[in-house]
Amino acid sequence: MRVLEGWRAPDAAQEHLRREFLRHLAAHPDGVWRECVPGHITASTVVLDSSGSQVLLTLHHKHRLWLQLGGHCEPGDESLAAAALREATEESGIAGLRLLEDPVQIGRHRVHCHPQGSYHLDVQYVAIAPPRARHRISAESVDLRWFPVDSLPDLTDDFVRALVACAVAAL
Repeated sequence: MRVLEGWRAPDAAQEHLRREFLRHLAAHPDGVWRECVPGHITASTVVLDSSGSQVLLTLHHKHRLWLQLGGHCEPGDESLAAAALREATEESGIAGLRLLEDPVQIGRHRVHCHPQGSYHLDVQYVAIAPPRARHRISAESVDLRWFPVDSLPDLTDDFVRALVACAVAAL
């Protein structure tokens, strides 16, 4: 996958993970699709407001945690960036999101897409919402809210906190 081949990881741990993602894709030509049982590529987005001081998070209905927006690649997606932007737009209801060109981070998480379990190999982007953007809750969320980037809710894990910090640093 070109985006992962050309992406410059910000540190040694991210570089190690990048190489794992590439090995997975080499071993599993279907590795971008949900049907790939050992794991599959996903695309997610941290949405920041136009000032970069607020982040839009979704209270995920299965995990009951505040998370970034995102999900599975679909056949119509021309790239991972397109998948990330599509998912962020669908889940936020915000038109006109501006996606930063390169991912800011990647992550690997155990999920239950299959009865035996699998992994999301998540490629994470940043999008900027237009001024005065109005969001709407999608069917995939229990809630959707803006939070100050330096005051995330308690039901946010360390992974999302680090991702938000990376998003702010990318501006």
